[in-house]
Amino acid sequence: MPDRLVDSHCHLDHLEPDAQAEAVERAVRAGVRGMLTICTSLAAVETVAAIAARFSPHVAMAAGLHPHRVGAEGAPSAATLEALANRPDVAGLGETGLDYFYDKSPRDAQQTSFRNHIRAAQAADVPFIVHTRDADADTIAILNDAAADGPVKGVLHCFSSGRALAERALDLGMYISLSGILTFNNANEIRDIVRDVPLDRLLVETDTPFLAPVPMRGKQNEPAYTVHTARRLAALKGVGESELAAATTANFARLFPKAAGLASA
Repeated sequence: MPDRLVDSHCHLDHLEPDAQAEAVERAVRAGVRGMLTICTSLAAVETVAAIAARFSPHVAMAAGLHPHRVGAEGAPSAATLEALANRPDVAGLGETGLDYFYDKSPRDAQQTSFRNHIRAAQAADVPFIVHTRDADADTIAILNDAAADGPVKGVLHCFSSGRALAERALDLGMYISLSGILTFNNANEIRDIVRDVPLDRLLVETDTPFLAPVPMRGKQNEPAYTVHTARRLAALKGVGESELAAATTANFARLFPKAAGLASA
């Protein structure tokens, strides 16, 4: 895929420093010229900020508290998150959301954290990044509540949910990001949903170092592998690979204006 792509969600801090440099270099060579690395712990913000600065202009960052970590770190206040969102090097808040599959944190604390991330994102006018697993109904309810307070600007990352959540998120103006899961043999339901998602609402990602796409299953994922998910998504949508790359990159720049430089890196 020769055109510029953006990996809209990766975790470069999960790689060793030397491996980070090698992964970024391979990604750029593969045409993945922009990467948004996601900080999932407020204690790690400066570490991830240093990674983004090290690999600028190809890497930017978002920051928040993953639902798995809420139990250990406590739900951050909306004020704390708003201050984070107002940093010039923070392109968005998250990933945040609900994970009832692993249930590593109390559900009420996950919900409080999720609501506070959204409130802070609305106040700072930045997007938020949603992780949701086995929690579609509560995710919809929280998004609906947020929409009553103002525009809801965000993305369902690593989409693996049901049609009702996808449709409600789209109705609210949100985006849907596809990871390597899209390429898995058992992902027919997800592919059926994605066929109906407008091209101007789609992003692509790796969720590095997790969920390597076919044909890289079994390997540690890395941003260069965005090309495989993008290729499968182009075929699914019935568009050329160049059109898919241009569309998803433009969508990223529109959703994450503070990181729009990744689209032209």
